[in-house]
Amino acid sequence: MSKVVLLFAFAIGSEIADLLWQSGAVAKAVLVILALFSILSWSIILAKWGLFRRARVQSGRFLRAFRKAQRLQDIAAVADQFTPSPLVSVFQGGYGEARRLGKLPAVQRACAISTSEELTRLERKMPWLAITGAVTPFIGLFGTVWGIIDAFHGLGTAGAATLRAVAPGISEALITTAAGLAAAIPAVIAYNLFSSQIREFGSRMDDFTLELMNTLERVQPSPRNTMAEMPEYRG
Repeated sequence: MSKVVLLFAFAIGSEIADLLWQSGAVAKAVLVILALFSILSWSIILAKWGLFRRARVQSGRFLRAFRKAQRLQDIAAVADQFTPSPLVSVFQGGYGEARRLGKLPAVQRACAISTSEELTRLERKMPWLAITGAVTPFIGLFGTVWGIIDAFHGLGTAGAATLRAVAPGISEALITTAAGLAAAIPAVIAYNLFSSQIREFGSRMDDFTLELMNTLERVQPSPRNTMAEMPEYRG
């Protein structure tokens, strides 16, 4: 535990390192917990940032290919090239259902199911960011309160009621609050930004469902007959 605290302290300065080294066991335990929360949240932030960036780029490419294609079969043949775009899953679900039944209401329900599944996939691990943003300030505050109690207890034991006597203990205690805020702020920012992007992906999937339905209505005057001409889709 001491090595983790010292490594964290070395990154933020020697004076802070001295304070952390002199802090009590409770403060060190709080800092280790906060460090673990911070590492977890940053790993999620980096993973989600990369996933959303690829999904956004591939969604744009997939839409351009879909609108240029002459037949849905052509898109079905190359759809896997555009993963991890959530639009691919919506298309594959709708196209697969159209190939099986050829009824537009069933296609729309299949697209809705695929949209729900993709939103669930995009939201995976997001609660950990919310937990980090909500809990870590209070964990840091607990460390601060405990440290202040310990500082005043030591002041009473020493019998020296001066600011110089109590200041080091209070400064050590306040470090845990700063660490809690340092862990919480990036998590809260990332959670809100990612939530906004997830809502945007949801809207794009809904819009694409309507676009796919319009395409199916244009290409099939008789739904079952037209779908019977489509090659079998294996998603």
